[in-house]
Amino acid sequence: MNRIVGVIPSRWGSTRFPGKSLALISGKPMVQWVVERVKLAQRLDAVIVATDDERIADCVKALGIPDVTVAMTDPNHPSGTDRIAEAVQALEVDAVINVQGDEPLIEPSLIDPLAEEISTGEWDMVTAATPLEDESQISDPSVVKALFNRHGQALYFSRATLPYIRDPEDRPTPGSYWRHIGIYAYRRDYLLKLVAEPPCALEELEKLEQLRALDMGCRMKVVKTQDFGIGVDTPADIVKAEQLLQKIQ
Repeated sequence: MNRIVGVIPSRWGSTRFPGKSLALISGKPMVQWVVERVKLAQRLDAVIVATDDERIADCVKALGIPDVTVAMTDPNHPSGTDRIAEAVQALEVDAVINVQGDEPLIEPSLIDPLAEEISTGEWDMVTAATPLEDESQISDPSVVKALFNRHGQALYFSRATLPYIRDPEDRPTPGSYWRHIGIYAYRRDYLLKLVAEPPCALEELEKLEQLRALDMGCRMKVVKTQDFGIGVDTPADIVKAEQLLQKIQ
């Protein structure tokens, strides 16, 4: 039986929104929303909040939710992936699911398929993508496009408009473009191997960490989903999150 833990990286020093983990959304700290949503998944054995700040740690501990713990981590980690790796390096677990700490509307039903796929042992990593049909987003470099083969194995991720349509008479068909969703499942041993590897040239150019894994020859599965939440990057995103929460509650 695979032991799988969900880890939520939650740091204090966000450049655009310091302390956003404790920002109130409809009366609750954002980190509480994320933890409660993740706990609704069926395939996780435990949930860990990996943080660098005692204020976030105290908030999570005060929730008193069973099987939810806090891991204090180095504040100087360059990425959430490095923070997660530190949190699990001494644990006896088979796989880890990285749930972003700024995703208060993460869909629990998205977590379980990733857990299923990573449990097969066929993949080193599993991530997700959703159909992308809004033309303005297709050309938006802040929207990362995922390319994968017929078996769902990741081929590439890019900020560019990929695939490129060469002939003007050809039009995109449903499924031509997929938006990458930044949730990952890792085999624990592969995660530790990944963070020990320096960034590759493509990662440095696109500023996409998952390209390091592909450069290493990672077997990465992309799970198709219709679910897409909202990331809270700025104070203005709080209002958007509250509006979406009103629709799903």
